[in-house]
Amino acid sequence: MKYILASKSPRRSEILLKAGFKFKVIPSNIDESKISINLNPKDYCVELAKLKAYDIANKNKNCTIIGSDTIVYINNSILNKPKNFNDAKKMLSILSNNTHSVLTGVSIVNINEKIDFNFYESTEVSFYKISDLEIENYINKFKPYDKAGSYGIQDGSNLFVKKIVGSYENIVGFPISKFYQSLKKISSLQR
Repeated sequence: MKYILASKSPRRSEILLKAGFKFKVIPSNIDESKISINLNPKDYCVELAKLKAYDIANKNKNCTIIGSDTIVYINNSILNKPKNFNDAKKMLSILSNNTHSVLTGVSIVNINEKIDFNFYESTEVSFYKISDLEIENYINKFKPYDKAGSYGIQDGSNLFVKKIVGSYENIVGFPISKFYQSLKKISSLQR
């Protein structure tokens, strides 16, 4: 199968490469505001992943497209990417001394092969209490403006983590083991 990752996330690319996948990157340019943020978080991240996958699949019908989207969910609110410093600070203050969910929706689409397979992975992350100074230093040093919830587990925010329940790679941005198991399921269905 020829794979295309419909994401410009260097973290997703790195996870797929480490697992031995060969793929091309063609980032999707969908308008994420088309999806209602009022959906439950599972449906929201899967719908975004599907939109991204189909955006690329419609132009590459013979390839298997991988769409993905990661969100942070806490207190009945979805925390997407921060708009600016103050937004990032507010998000990290909410996560401080609290437990949140990181959900990644994945969509695997191949139009010619009639593949339309979608799933999500959820991981629970608990943070220690983080001071305002720690939050400001983190934002200034790591500039987490391209990350849901304003942090990247693989950088300096790992100092704030008290506990993780679930897939670490999911927090980074791509649940590789569930993706691999899904590919095995898809190939068994196609026989």
